[in-house]
Amino acid sequence: MLLVFDVGNTETTVGLFDGESLHAHWRMGTDASRTPDEVASTLLALLQLRGLDRKAVTGAAVGSVVPAMNDGLAGGVEILAGCTPLFVDAKSPLPITLDVLEPLTVGADRIINTLAAARLFASDTIVVDLGTATTYDCITRDAVFLGGVIAPGIRTSAETLFRRTSKLPATELVPPASVIGRRTEECVRSGVVYGAAEALDGIVRRIKGEWPTGRDPLVVATGGLAPMIAPIATTVDRVEPHLTLVGLRMAWELLRT
Repeated sequence: MLLVFDVGNTETTVGLFDGESLHAHWRMGTDASRTPDEVASTLLALLQLRGLDRKAVTGAAVGSVVPAMNDGLAGGVEILAGCTPLFVDAKSPLPITLDVLEPLTVGADRIINTLAAARLFASDTIVVDLGTATTYDCITRDAVFLGGVIAPGIRTSAETLFRRTSKLPATELVPPASVIGRRTEECVRSGVVYGAAEALDGIVRRIKGEWPTGRDPLVVATGGLAPMIAPIATTVDRVEPHLTLVGLRMAWELLRT
């Protein structure tokens, strides 16, 4: 089985693939202070919760936007499974083109999303990744990454609101029953959740207005908050919550030899 890691600024999503099938997935906090032993023990516990033996893990791939996390994660995988993980980044010889001014600065998650989108959808695609930041990746059907947009993430914006306004309580991010809130918590939920959906739709419309190929791109939402935001947005065509994990599996298949 293949372990894959999408290391984000706040959370690390872990996937376990049995062939092309995503057998299990987990989320854990991204913590660069974790030692290899701590990483290994966490991964072992996650596997055991699903009744899985660590000997089943024969390979690993990592896409990371937190370089400080990489050594501890690599060491933890080696302790757990006895293999060295493959790190995917802008230098990886993948069958994609980074058509931007500074290709080496493109985040691993966006590179992996480009690979996955081009292979899965065979269409020009805007991938909206709803994580710590909300990123909009502009990808042609020929696997060319054109650039995109990086905006504050939904939780990041909400946490800033809670910190900077003493009388607004922190509240769970769930879609409210109506836009007009009758209690403070409902007002906050409405502003954050519906504001995020409207921002998504507005940015997608502006991107489509500049799209260079003349084709209408597919809009795919991914990331942990995609299942919540996509249904109340109007421009999202489909939701693929695990697109980056799938892309990591594809990258591993292409690069392991």
